[in-house]
Amino acid sequence: MTASHHLDPEEQQLLDDVETGSMRSVASPELLDGLRASARATGLKDQRINIRLSSVDLQALRTRALQEGMPYQTLISSVLH
Repeated sequence: MTASHHLDPEEQQLLDDVETGSMRSVASPELLDGLRASARATGLKDQRINIRLSSVDLQALRTRALQEGMPYQTLISSVLH
């Protein structure tokens, strides 16, 4: 970490906990099963559609997807899901 980045006490504690390996998952098997099922359902792509959008809306979607670090088609799909 560079000298120009300062962590507040909570951030420093989190970093220390991650680096020492003292953090443990609190996810239950039931929660993990539900998340896996949701991920499988989200990833299932068995239909193709075509839609028309204004160039302004499409550019806004592309910008938002870039900010989120994902392809714009994935962003659209996740919003619809």
